[in-house]
Amino acid sequence: MTAELSPRDQSILRAVVLDYIKSGEPVGSRTVSKKYMKNLSSATIRNIMADLEDLGYLYQPHTSAGRIPTEKGLRFYLEFLMEWEELEKKEKEVIRQAYMDVSGIEDVLKRTTHVLSSLCAQAALVLWPRLSATRLRRIEFVRLHQNHVLTILVAESGIIHHRLIILDEDISQEELDRFGRYINETYGNLTLEEIKNRIIKELQEEKALFDRIYNRAVTIIKEALQLQAESTEMYIEGQSKLLDNPEFTDIERLKKILEAFEDKSRILKLLDVTMESTQGVQIILGPESNIQDLENIGIVSSPYKRGETVLGVVGVIGPLRMDYPKIVPIVDFTARVLSEVLQNPEKGDICGEIIQSGG
Repeated sequence: MTAELSPRDQSILRAVVLDYIKSGEPVGSRTVSKKYMKNLSSATIRNIMADLEDLGYLYQPHTSAGRIPTEKGLRFYLEFLMEWEELEKKEKEVIRQAYMDVSGIEDVLKRTTHVLSSLCAQAALVLWPRLSATRLRRIEFVRLHQNHVLTILVAESGIIHHRLIILDEDISQEELDRFGRYINETYGNLTLEEIKNRIIKELQEEKALFDRIYNRAVTIIKEALQLQAESTEMYIEGQSKLLDNPEFTDIERLKKILEAFEDKSRILKLLDVTMESTQGVQIILGPESNIQDLENIGIVSSPYKRGETVLGVVGVIGPLRMDYPKIVPIVDFTARVLSEVLQNPEKGDICGEIIQSGG
């Protein structure tokens, strides 16, 4: 794709994108000549910008106006021309200080969105992974009192989830221990989604009929996983900062985006790309997503891990013309620091916290 553009073409495209990111206004040839390429005349730059428009990299909203980058032009800039800004020492310190004296998972996630939103001046989010994709290390059942059982699920990542379930019949702790051993031996190291599908398949094949223990164990685990498997925690902070962007002064446009924040499933579809990626920072442009009402936003996101296990995603949401050279390194560094916090026991062993998933 780079062969389509000469080095001079690329330099002019880069100048247009950078100026558009700063101003939000169409960029003219005189601006490029004065601020970025003083060795070229406005006429030469104007001709090259016209060629870039013909190739689909730039767009002229009005005949008398300058040009703005198209989705294609912005993607080319992000992939081939962008240079990250180096984080200042004080910015790194602010990010590290955000995780001092944290008091649990929820506190960690909220502090993450707060520091990202503050440093980037945009909306920020942090996503905890879907439990349906979590691999089971072990599950335990604790009888609290009649018909009330606490299920404790330990994931391979070391994170603990729990949920209170209410059964139709009372079951002794001895039986619950037997159920736990059976489930751990039968379904250990499978994802919750795989466990659910296997249970459904085996019930359809009536394998449960031969063993009362199996039948009751399956009933309990189905109940325990019913809400957990689809549970996804996503924290968003700084939605009001979107108002500072001229693109979102249109109330109807902003309303649609805020509705997307409420209907988290649309944003989750975009973040699935980051969860499944083995790379670091991902930049998702709304027009590429084909998701209604999100065509005017960009998302800079990065996975965070415990060891080699991807736990979730941190990210920043803003207009398509976000200051990517500044925001990308902030998101990248925050994801790495968060991974360190979750990995190191001396920082509080946050992954040992119990997450209430329902009930």
